[in-house]
Amino acid sequence: KGDILDDYLRTDGVWILTRNKQFYKTNNEKECAEKCEAERNFNCRAFLFTRKKLQCLTLAENAKMAVMFNSMDAVLYEKKIYLLQCKRGIGKDYRGTEAKTWRGIPCQKWAEKTPHNPNHTPEKHPNAGLDENYCRNPDGDESGPWCYTTDPATRFDYCNIPECEVECMQCNGEDYHGEVSRTVSGLECQRWDAQEPHMHGFTLKHFPEKDLKMNYCRNPDGELRPWCFTTSPTKRWEYCNIPRCTTRPPVSGLGSQCLSGKGEDYRGRIAITESGNACQQWNMQFPHRHGWIPDRYPCKGLEENYCRNPDGEKRPWCYTINSSVRWEYCAIPHCDGTEQGIADVPTQVPLPEECYRGKGQSYRGTTSITASGKKCQAWNSMFPHRHEKTPDRFPNADLRENYCRNPDGDNSPWCFTTDPSMTWEYCNLKRCDDHTHEPAPNDPPATTAQNIGLTTLTTSDCINGNGKDYRGTVATTGRGRTCQEWSSQKPHSHKYFTPVTHPRAGLDKNYCRNPDGDVNGVWCFTTDPEKKWEYCEIPRCSASEHGCGKVPMRIERACEQYSMCDASPGSWPWHVSLRTSTNAHHCAGTLIHPQWVLTAAQCLQE
Repeated sequence: KGDILDDYLRTDGVWILTRNKQFYKTNNEKECAEKCEAERNFNCRAFLFTRKKLQCLTLAENAKMAVMFNSMDAVLYEKKIYLLQCKRGIGKDYRGTEAKTWRGIPCQKWAEKTPHNPNHTPEKHPNAGLDENYCRNPDGDESGPWCYTTDPATRFDYCNIPECEVECMQCNGEDYHGEVSRTVSGLECQRWDAQEPHMHGFTLKHFPEKDLKMNYCRNPDGELRPWCFTTSPTKRWEYCNIPRCTTRPPVSGLGSQCLSGKGEDYRGRIAITESGNACQQWNMQFPHRHGWIPDRYPCKGLEENYCRNPDGEKRPWCYTINSSVRWEYCAIPHCDGTEQGIADVPTQVPLPEECYRGKGQSYRGTTSITASGKKCQAWNSMFPHRHEKTPDRFPNADLRENYCRNPDGDNSPWCFTTDPSMTWEYCNLKRCDDHTHEPAPNDPPATTAQNIGLTTLTTSDCINGNGKDYRGTVATTGRGRTCQEWSSQKPHSHKYFTPVTHPRAGLDKNYCRNPDGDVNGVWCFTTDPEKKWEYCEIPRCSASEHGCGKVPMRIERACEQYSMCDASPGSWPWHVSLRTSTNAHHCAGTLIHPQWVLTAAQCLQE
């Protein structure tokens, strides 16, 4: 906390129409917020800030009270206190719009003198928010917000304002649905539906039940507590500072002494695996080190050494006291009286396959142990390792349960492991000895590949789309003004757009750029003291002038979503094939620099 902007709700790219406003010149949003706090011409409910003009507008109305429309360069900040329709404590800071008493009688306006002559007026209490006829608590009445009524027989009465819920979390915050949107270090959270500055797979489409709204802190993957991706390019993600609720979470209901479903609510006292191994205490790290520590996961029932299912496995399990057997499932009686496990078996079970053909992309067996004996992590789980190899992203790869699979064309079936120190590993499977091979995608004809020349293209002085990726050297505006250097603050102060604030926007020297994604194209601050900024006139790239890493403007055969089709050689020129000494494809990579290739960490672990 401590940041003045914490008290405001931010909305990018909008403008609201209001007559009651004041204009100011400020360097940033915080200075504009200070102008709003100090406003004396009216009660400031919101402010608008424009980044290029550094213009600040304090507003008497917010989006609930005025017409709103899109505006690319503007950012709207609304005071949260005026958006709340509930009270905290006695409601002395309540600024909602309730305007009738608990009996339904309309309130009298605070500035009027009929039918009642008020003791509390806007003049006497300028900071009490006595606007219109809204319920308020200017005198700190212990019974909460009230108002003078329009009934001559009733001078005043109290209003029925609900209590605000306390922002707290139960357990590890898996069910937290609050509106905290800053991390423990004060960084603002990135919106879940945004992919900048950090790309990720935690979207509403892939996690529809996780309430990934706005940029609110959430815990979609069973972490220690709610977290979020940050808006800082140098900090990918961070935990949020949300206190635990003082009330105890609801206790598991019926069926907790026997197996129901996957047994996630099982709280019985069986502490031996199905092969007879005794279970290791959850609060012990010997003989097996692990991350399922009871203090970290207070609602998972990790008591003593009892079998549990904290991670959504097929059924309850435990680490064993046998140093050569890390973990095993437990034999828990089923709640309906049947033998354990029968209800868990799918109706169509593939025949067990203990070997794989080719690279194992067609393997559909049920092995879920790695070559070193580690247990596989479920494909739809994000604990202990976050990943993007999910069933909905690879619908044809049969990513069921935690079975070994090869969704990405690796050398053989593999899986993410439940060991926090080992992200992934190949599985304990052998290649079938029938010498049959899996069908593989056809390689492009050699003659076609040889005809594709590798050319090094210089950055063109033309733009694609709105020019956000333009890295040319034009440094004059469309009207001939010379551009000001992005790192300079003269003649125009512009602390918002600098190489430090936008390290990926290519703000070199004084070249035209588009760091804010302006729909009208590239621009720059000018060296003319009378003209702060202006657009640059740069021609659009023709179809034949695509640069390195740009998709050629050619018609490709359309692929349906999540399906595969052959790409024309050279059509994705930034892709790299990492190959073994025998020239076998091992992993894909991406050119991010003439001397650097970016690839997955798992590709380099061997």
